[in-house]
Amino acid sequence: MNNKVSISAAIVLYKEDLEELRDTIHSFLEVPLSKKLYLIDNTPNSEFEDQFAGSKDVVYIANSENVGFGKAHNQVKELIAETSEYHLILNPDVAFEATVIPNLIERFSEDKELAMIAPKVLFPDGRHQYSCRKYPSFFELLIRRLGPLKSLFRKQIEKGEYRDLNLSKSFYPEYITGCFQLYKTVDFMAIEGFDERYFLYMEDVDICKKIDELGKKKRYEPSEIVVHNLKQGSSKSPLLFIYHLSSAVKYFKKWT
Repeated sequence: MNNKVSISAAIVLYKEDLEELRDTIHSFLEVPLSKKLYLIDNTPNSEFEDQFAGSKDVVYIANSENVGFGKAHNQVKELIAETSEYHLILNPDVAFEATVIPNLIERFSEDKELAMIAPKVLFPDGRHQYSCRKYPSFFELLIRRLGPLKSLFRKQIEKGEYRDLNLSKSFYPEYITGCFQLYKTVDFMAIEGFDERYFLYMEDVDICKKIDELGKKKRYEPSEIVVHNLKQGSSKSPLLFIYHLSSAVKYFKKWT
């Protein structure tokens, strides 16, 4: 097809910090590949409609309500199915160098069983974000959200973050958090994107389980780096904590 691109990306928007979002969009638009960026706006008043209208590589999709993270991302499935080779799930608060995506794409040619790859993730101050995880127990998810318990069970949490491994080397973790996940588009379509039963949280864990069922792999590649301004909203907001708890219940009912 004449309009096929090397890389598509999707960012779901909801009351975002505009400066952070601009940095994220700029990072993607600087990638030296044919590309298309889909901005799916869950803000009811179409807050970001006029912010990025000037680029031919940006497609804006407005929702009249907040439909949730996974459902919003799935809105582009039919748009990318035959038009992109690779698809990036991208948070609106992630910045990276223009070479990151091309370098990650090269890894797919090295491993035909690879469905998704993700880079090393840092906080803006340079601290490591432990984005590779083992599949969690319900208890682990709970103690991660509750500060006093988190300190009491630190060893258990750290083991779940593969801190016992040399994280300067590439490996295949059970799941990778969803701020930056690069897929072969054909595999993203094969697993039918995200499970829309999750309004918010646990979609990234669930989709990694679906990759397992497909018989494919997920790879952590620390030679490439992105910076993520992690908000950890469910540790601070009672409403987001409830969303997280609800998603956790759905996840364990599905997979146990």
